[in-house]
Amino acid sequence: NLTTWCRSCCGYLVSLIFGCFLSLLQLTGVLDDCFCDVESIDVFNNFKLYPRIKKLTEKDYFRYYRVNLKRPCPFWPDDGHCAIKDCHVEPCPEVRGQPHPHTSKQAFADWARHDDAQDNFCELDDETSPDSEYVDLLLNPERFTGYKGPSAWRVWNSIYEENCFKPRSVYRPLNPLAPSRGESGKINNRLCLEKRVFYRLISGLHTSINIHLCAEYLLDEGWGRSVWGPNVQEFRQRFDTAETKGEGTRRLKNLYFLYLIELRALYKVAPYFERAFINLYTGNSQEDGATKDLLLQVFNEIRAFPMHFDEKSMFAGHKIEAKTLKEEFRLHFKNISRIMDCVGCSKCRLWGKLQTQGLGTALKILFSEREIQNLPEHSPSKGFQLTRQEIVALLNGFSRLSTSIHQLHHFRLLLKDNR
Repeated sequence: NLTTWCRSCCGYLVSLIFGCFLSLLQLTGVLDDCFCDVESIDVFNNFKLYPRIKKLTEKDYFRYYRVNLKRPCPFWPDDGHCAIKDCHVEPCPEVRGQPHPHTSKQAFADWARHDDAQDNFCELDDETSPDSEYVDLLLNPERFTGYKGPSAWRVWNSIYEENCFKPRSVYRPLNPLAPSRGESGKINNRLCLEKRVFYRLISGLHTSINIHLCAEYLLDEGWGRSVWGPNVQEFRQRFDTAETKGEGTRRLKNLYFLYLIELRALYKVAPYFERAFINLYTGNSQEDGATKDLLLQVFNEIRAFPMHFDEKSMFAGHKIEAKTLKEEFRLHFKNISRIMDCVGCSKCRLWGKLQTQGLGTALKILFSEREIQNLPEHSPSKGFQLTRQEIVALLNGFSRLSTSIHQLHHFRLLLKDNR
């Protein structure tokens, strides 16, 4: 009928428009290791999912994250914390012993009792430590604070060189902005799927963080007031096809790949949250109900996406070899989460730890499909549990990826205007 025809035409035109902008970065077509194209992800994310996920993470349940930003770096002598004022994180002011009038300490204690530490993919902070504090994520947004140079490079260099599965012939310079000498798809294809996936996940996370820093760049500190906004030159330096000798396109494709992995995890974990007794508790029953309704709307949108990543191809070989590889995968990722304690900028450390835990939680979900399928309808299960920290990190981590893809559209427009 006419309505269906109009919707089809609109969808086609939107895809065509996005395709034109994507071509500026030579970022188009089907992604490696999965059967999904970049244009479809853009339309789905920017018009359907991003507005809902953004609204969800503004809810009280998802805006508070407990973190220990004082843990020492376990791998090298501490460089000292960033002295730039924008590196500082403001903890939540205590209100009668609570981090927020609508948030009860008892609620966090209830979630902690359900904590299941088995198969965690992250080095978890000790929430009982006096150094752990609640942070309001909305008051401490992720942005470029001025933290850069050898200290920042050493963190990412350590992650890539010591924790990513890749052939020895792949070289990655200390300065991630310098052109690399052979980090090509051809070399990565020599790796088995699981190890190639691990490498692409870390690259995608790195890409997403860099997009946030480019989109919220410190442009001016005049008159005592900091001004943030998009820095097109910084974006080009990191992602432009010509300036990065093609590496920028691969980095961006890895972002989309990571997006699909976490999207698949959300698809898989939906039954966990759809059980009636699961309550996103903050102490305000009306707000809690609205938060859960919005979360279920997000899950409904995710279910409608037709091109999910098929994780069944991972760890599908010999049972003993697959188990060994999975454990190696998990230990590498836990090590990366520990490296985040070496980040000198407190705000960068906060968001690095949160997004790492979010990805770790997504992996935990993907490796727990059978346990999730066997969850009892009306009672908790010891076979699979998510702590409040994991839930907050999972949704906020995915929100950061969704935001990155949304911000990419604005950079394409800016690049088009600058041509």
